[in-house]
Amino acid sequence: MESIIPLDLNFQGFPGVIAAYLLPHTHGAALVESGPGSTQDALQNALAVHGFLPADITDLFLTHIHLDHAGAAGWLANQGAHVYVHEAGAPHLLDPTKLLASARRIYGEHMDALWGEFLPVPADRLTALRDEDVVQVGRLCLRALDTPGHANHHMAYLFEDVIFSGDIGGVRVRGLETISVPMPPPELHLEKWRQSAARLAALPAQRIAPTHFGLYSDPANHLARLVSRLEAISSWIEQAMPSNPAPDQLEHAYTAWVQEQDRSAGLSAEQSQAVESVNPAYMSAAGIQRYWQKIRQAKAET
Repeated sequence: MESIIPLDLNFQGFPGVIAAYLLPHTHGAALVESGPGSTQDALQNALAVHGFLPADITDLFLTHIHLDHAGAAGWLANQGAHVYVHEAGAPHLLDPTKLLASARRIYGEHMDALWGEFLPVPADRLTALRDEDVVQVGRLCLRALDTPGHANHHMAYLFEDVIFSGDIGGVRVRGLETISVPMPPPELHLEKWRQSAARLAALPAQRIAPTHFGLYSDPANHLARLVSRLEAISSWIEQAMPSNPAPDQLEHAYTAWVQEQDRSAGLSAEQSQAVESVNPAYMSAAGIQRYWQKIRQAKAET
């Protein structure tokens, strides 16, 4: 059996947009990412294809606590999985009240349909990780790497020759080389993101596995394209933000820019829609506005 098996969670009916990665071992299997609560059935079905039940998952490694990555963590923990997450994200898994209230303000009536149930993780099934912590699960060995930029509570994991890059490695549509950058509020920080990308590029890896989506054998090129996209976004921000556009104006302008980038890269309308399902332009526009106000303008005033 392969040491890493990508499981397609078919989020909102789109194949190839959210993955959980199955790592079989002698006494069951580990997962990297749980996906959202809304894809629990898809996860269970995908596990069954490879001969596993949810109760066979002994360990769950989360890159961060956003709903598309960690929503089913509590469900898996209740069936026996031990959950690992960045130390800054751990309190929100123990008590997700604030996390869910914030998300509900954003998604409103669509919250439950998009993300499903988000259960707390019992304290005795949760381990908070720090940078460079190493976790051994049978023959499996994963090294946690603190990689802020997308979120302050983001971990990438190095396993064998593979980087599980979560969202810090960007979003990549299957079959294409295009990398897009998910930039939700409140913790977007482009300078930290560049540093995290440089750290990943220095690792002795032969493959990279972004949660969105797939296992690729070109980590150096992947990360170089990510940095190129970050630079393009930075240039766009420098042009768009000094005029302090209203939120709806910024959303319209950024969405138009993203659509033009997609067209230039040769994405079909269906591919663009799939990327939008997990990396909505309106969310990144909100992240850009907060970044500009809280980071860039604050820095300029000091």
